[in-house]
Amino acid sequence: MSTSENSIATPNFIGMLIQAQEDALAAAATSDKPADMLRLELLGAKSELAKLTKQIRSVPKEDRPQVGTVVNQVKKAIVEAIERKNVSRVTSHVSQEDFDLTEPGVLPPQGHLHIVTQAITEITRIFERIGFTRVRHPEVDWDWYAFESLNMPPHHPARDEWETFFIDTPKSKRQIVLTPHTSNGQVREMEKGKLPIRMINIAKCYRRQVDVSHTPMFHQFEGMYIDRNVSIGHLKGFIDYFVKQYFGPERKFRLRPFHFQFTEPSFEVDISCGVCLGRGCRLCKEGWLELAGSGMIHPVVLQNGGVDPNKYSGFAIGWGVERTSMMKSGTKLDDIRLLYGNDVRFLEQF
Repeated sequence: MSTSENSIATPNFIGMLIQAQEDALAAAATSDKPADMLRLELLGAKSELAKLTKQIRSVPKEDRPQVGTVVNQVKKAIVEAIERKNVSRVTSHVSQEDFDLTEPGVLPPQGHLHIVTQAITEITRIFERIGFTRVRHPEVDWDWYAFESLNMPPHHPARDEWETFFIDTPKSKRQIVLTPHTSNGQVREMEKGKLPIRMINIAKCYRRQVDVSHTPMFHQFEGMYIDRNVSIGHLKGFIDYFVKQYFGPERKFRLRPFHFQFTEPSFEVDISCGVCLGRGCRLCKEGWLELAGSGMIHPVVLQNGGVDPNKYSGFAIGWGVERTSMMKSGTKLDDIRLLYGNDVRFLEQF
């Protein structure tokens, strides 16, 4: 269909557009070509409609908006015809015998809580049963609560910049840190002035450590009990209760004398490895894994929290949630970094 290069009368041009639409609809109705090929043939750059559209400049200028509206209507009609043809072709291949209308649809995949969140929930429930309440304290805190109030002098290795993330605060004389442990909540909880204290503080902690058993961000939970006549026997009973409830009756733990600035006496808590069951492996090396640091709260720490050490005593214990989850029987994780690898195939196992 050709036109002269001179001006085209508007009625004639609209008539050509309508004729092009009728030809395209007829082609769509009789063609067996796939929808994408049919769309390219009837609406592509080499189609009759495209050739006509290029000649709109030959229509009087004042009539071009009207002609443009007709062009859009023609395109819409052709697109709808192609879509109806495609739907008809698909449904013609599906007989009543092949498709059961009563069959339920496929449900979308359902997610679940991350393994670390599951561990936090389970740990919280275990201690709630013996009267311990979960509390919340800052994860970005003053140096006073993270170190100084816990009897750590300025030269203590834990306060080295290679161990702790310090916040740059040039306008303040007081230092701010990303909490390297949940022990910053000890003095804060004492300052509430409500005794006795049975608390569990679970929060994120930050340290400059990365290997198979450490990540720079991890979760830790702090257990603290302060009352009259609290002894090491209470601490040991506390640990024994948790080990049996969380890890199972077959797992063993041991206390090793240690030194922490904020407890006296102090102990490291080890648990038998759940991966090799005490035989020695990549994770534990010799059959035991360090589970927690613990001890009787130092009198200086009690005083810093406004508690009279002559009347009250208490114990504190802190351990990592990720490490604790790794050590659970049946988990068999030998690299803590897997927990934050975001591999859905791994996470779906828990």
